[in-house]
Amino acid sequence: MLTEKCALIGECKIINFPKVIDYRGNLSFIEENRQLPFKIKRVYYLYDVPAGATRGGHAHKALHQMVIALSGSFEIVVDDGYEKNSFFVNRPHYGVYIPPKIWRELTNFSSNSVALSLVSELYDESDYIRDYDEFKRLAINGWD
Repeated sequence: MLTEKCALIGECKIINFPKVIDYRGNLSFIEENRQLPFKIKRVYYLYDVPAGATRGGHAHKALHQMVIALSGSFEIVVDDGYEKNSFFVNRPHYGVYIPPKIWRELTNFSSNSVALSLVSELYDESDYIRDYDEFKRLAINGWD
């Protein structure tokens, strides 16, 4: 069981998007099932996050997520219940992929940062695990 769960943290990774460089301004694009390992069902973004605030603080049972720093920078801390990893994001041409069953926290937002999330599911409160102790119990004892 431990090996299976620890492998999940390795699925969290930075994905680079195509970048078309032009003297008039750069362009990046994302196509589902090409740069993303899921179909996009919802898009949302965080902005005007106060200094010192943390966002996220939950896991999902089924939802896949790609988080992109469209502007500014922030840190994404991921946790599979056994180990943690963090990603510093500060460029709009790459994002962090977070699969289901991973606890995530976004922190250390710079001023004027914008965090874009592309996700695989419509909003469903029953997909969220918002209590860290419950998350740890599920990670150790199994999600079924």
